[in-house]
Amino acid sequence: MTSLVPRPPYTDDELKKLYPPNLELQLVQILLRHGERSPVSARFQNAGLPAFWPYCSAVRQLKSAVLDRHTGQFSTMEWKRRLETFGAQDEPVLAAGPAGELDGVCEMGMLTDRGRETTFDLGTRLRSLYVDRLHFLPPVLLNADNLYLRATPIPRALDSVQETFTGLYPAHTRAPAFPAPAILTRAPGDETLFPNDSNCRRFAALSRAFAQRTADRWNTTEDMAYLTKLWGKWMPEDAPRVAVDSRPRLSGIMDTINSTLAHGPETRLPAEFYDAKAREIIERIGVEEWFSGYKESREYRMLGIGGLMGDILGRMVGSAERSTADGEYEVARKLESGAMKEGKAVTPVRFGLSGCHDTTLASVLASLGTYETGKWPPYTSHIAIEMFRKADPDARKSGDSHSHGKAMIVPTESSTSTSSGSSSTEASKPGWFSSLFPARAKPGNPPPGIGRKRSEDLSPAERAKLGDYYVRIRYNDEVMTVPGCKAPGKHLEGDESFCTLDAFKAIVDKYVPHNWKQQCRTNIQGPAFPSEPEPAGY
Repeated sequence: MTSLVPRPPYTDDELKKLYPPNLELQLVQILLRHGERSPVSARFQNAGLPAFWPYCSAVRQLKSAVLDRHTGQFSTMEWKRRLETFGAQDEPVLAAGPAGELDGVCEMGMLTDRGRETTFDLGTRLRSLYVDRLHFLPPVLLNADNLYLRATPIPRALDSVQETFTGLYPAHTRAPAFPAPAILTRAPGDETLFPNDSNCRRFAALSRAFAQRTADRWNTTEDMAYLTKLWGKWMPEDAPRVAVDSRPRLSGIMDTINSTLAHGPETRLPAEFYDAKAREIIERIGVEEWFSGYKESREYRMLGIGGLMGDILGRMVGSAERSTADGEYEVARKLESGAMKEGKAVTPVRFGLSGCHDTTLASVLASLGTYETGKWPPYTSHIAIEMFRKADPDARKSGDSHSHGKAMIVPTESSTSTSSGSSSTEASKPGWFSSLFPARAKPGNPPPGIGRKRSEDLSPAERAKLGDYYVRIRYNDEVMTVPGCKAPGKHLEGDESFCTLDAFKAIVDKYVPHNWKQQCRTNIQGPAFPSEPEPAGY
């Protein structure tokens, strides 16, 4: 509910089962929730909670690119940020922490020092798995051409991606002339990396309807009365009752509780807020309010998270097609180069990191029918969406697993010495299909491919491109199984968690929007709830 407690690393036996020798890992896409942060709004100051928290050391050492008109060159300006706010008579005053701190003060919703630590540690765990033990990624990075990096416009998401990348590839594991990696962002109106109700009127209407249903269901229950008994004394005098739609909302109260639990004693609420029964109630109701729509409504899935799932699926299909639609189109350093246009000497994307939010992770899982825990995603949670290809038997016999993209398992006790002994040049070579990309691309036009073509419209030849590929979902290192992949022929024989790419595409295609912005503007006043069940994951 608050900070993640990572599970222990996989044992060697667990790793062999998770990454069987008959499959080759080809593409990994990580969706990560940002790390611990300050609350998004100042609440419960009447309970002694400071409005401003002194946990953001990064603002003491900021750097900005500045243009020198005399030289025409950019240089770096180092500076520190102090936060100003209103005083008692609206005069300007410096925001201060609980002990009078003036520097290192967090803005609302800002990634804290603790959040930077946990997202860096996530990168370290990803390195241990994908570099040291599987040898899927190189131990030394010459460039970021095979990495897809993206973040939402919210600063804590971008900061978290940067921390995770640094944990995955610390400075000493990058080449001295390592070029700056591209990190993709979008304008808020185009963002798909979180459920974008602010820019989708129809989705906002659906969200309100499901939230109101939750309020109608829970506001007059004994559970809500229990919360009011505990916390009512700190609610507004004219509205002391705790409710789904109270002010602050129930989800806002949960946000403040979670933020305080993740940090030090200087920023804690009274003990009543940490009552175990109350925390269970607030989490259960919060999950229903925010995420039940994904489980019940295809339209909710489509407008809330379908665009992101279409992007994720498109990169997997692009990888299977051996085209730049695997994400390389977005991150290539020279999209206009002759080699890129001709599909020659390109580097297939093998690994993606996308910095996002709790609502992103829960929405993705719920839309696939794999979100049954009833638990809110903790800070620094992540989803790993892994695509595999059936291994080439001849390559296995020759022992040339690395050059063919194979995720080669290395026992835990020898992983460090094995990886450190590899040549950085050899390890950074492109994967087995790097010279096979046929797609042509130019700025402003996406590369050709079948990623966005609906499954039922695929020709037999197009469908054949998806053969021998499998998709597996892991959430915080626990394997998730998509219910629609359990049927015979839709998964790897003997393991239902490995969904065929064909079956996975058919499931996701059902809620990928064909024109999200247009669909967001239509049917605003239409019924919010489906007339018939539309369960997720099928």
